[in-house]
Amino acid sequence: MSIGPRPEGWHPPALTPAYRSTRLRAPSHPPLAMPPGPAEEAGPVFGHLSLGPLDGDLLVNHAAPGETAIGPRIRVHGTVRDEGGRPVPHALLELWQANAGGRYRHARDGYLAPLDPNFGGCGRVMTDAEGRYAFRTIQPGPYPWPNGGNDWRPMHVHLSLFGHAFAQRLVTQLYFEGDPLTPLCPILNAVPSQAARDRLVARLDMEGTVPMDLVAWRFDVVLRGGAQTPFENRAEGL
Repeated sequence: MSIGPRPEGWHPPALTPAYRSTRLRAPSHPPLAMPPGPAEEAGPVFGHLSLGPLDGDLLVNHAAPGETAIGPRIRVHGTVRDEGGRPVPHALLELWQANAGGRYRHARDGYLAPLDPNFGGCGRVMTDAEGRYAFRTIQPGPYPWPNGGNDWRPMHVHLSLFGHAFAQRLVTQLYFEGDPLTPLCPILNAVPSQAARDRLVARLDMEGTVPMDLVAWRFDVVLRGGAQTPFENRAEGL
């Protein structure tokens, strides 16, 4: 499938002054459109055999035997569809997040919150034949970041989707319904449209909750069209 153009006015602009680091990295010249070639529209991708049995279970995929990650246990699920509502089967989703205290397992994360020895903070899943995906994890915690002096990232999970080639990679974030920090986030507010920002909020799904175990959240991804999910990088489409 050919790489599509970036929808205007839906995805975040390169320069958003309230998101301070964009002042330094935003280009000063108009963007140039380069037509895609075979290298961008075809090429190697991950397949089913690339995934391990626990890749989509962040509760235990980095835990010691018999242990589990610390924090509220959740299940995130949804569908990946195209602009016509058709399911996108066998698409790879990568995910990464902070732990329940708001800290990433990364050498450059200096937040005071402790690391969880049983939580790695990353995983992968693939959509099934109906475009459905699901993963288990813990509710990520908020954390401060050096943007405006007292800015905090709300609870969120990063998502990356791969299409039929590495050039067809989309990156976004999902937020959680009801988090009071979400409407204050300069990164989320870089998305111009309120309707587009709403597309990045996972909704509580009590029907999908596992009693005495997991709270469920639903987050559907739409690749193109008027209901497209906003993406951080160039909207290639899948």
